[in-house]
Amino acid sequence: MIAIIDYGMGNLRSVQKAFERVGAAALVTQNPDDIAQADQVVLPGVGAMQPAMERLDELGLIPVVRESISVGKPFLGICLGLQLLFETSSEGGQVQGLGILPGTVERFHALKVPHMGWNQISFRDHSPLLAGLKDGSYLYFCHSYFVRPKDESVICATTDYGIGFVCAIHWNNIFGVQFHPEKSQDLGLGILKNFTEVRA
Repeated sequence: MIAIIDYGMGNLRSVQKAFERVGAAALVTQNPDDIAQADQVVLPGVGAMQPAMERLDELGLIPVVRESISVGKPFLGICLGLQLLFETSSEGGQVQGLGILPGTVERFHALKVPHMGWNQISFRDHSPLLAGLKDGSYLYFCHSYFVRPKDESVICATTDYGIGFVCAIHWNNIFGVQFHPEKSQDLGLGILKNFTEVRA
């Protein structure tokens, strides 16, 4: 069972339907017990870090997110869910994230935001999450901020939008993508299928 964390930010049903299309049982939930009992955990999201952190805290979900990661469950952050894994965001000053990975979340400057639509990814390192994709594959993005990891060894793919930015990371049992696999047609479904095949 895959638990999709529902903290009220993002089209969670589309993520659930995408997992169902690749044959995975996925539950959208705000219940910490459901998340604790799941085999894999997904943290999706669209929007800003501060209200997201406030909502996770209000729902009492931060401890179970940390616990899921610490016990080695495969964990996937999508878009805002990727950004939440890092320490701070420049949005509105300095907003604290979950701090699971060292690094910051920064805003695009001197370019139209949000960065929205199809764009290419460039491989930096191998990750089982991206198995079957080719360098230069197009995936769907919608975001105004991007992650800047302190440890560049976690980076497995980048994208160019005026500057090169990180679009996929992998560290131990943690995976994160800035693009939306659930909106990226067959390639995106392939990525979600890859995630379902990761074992703790």
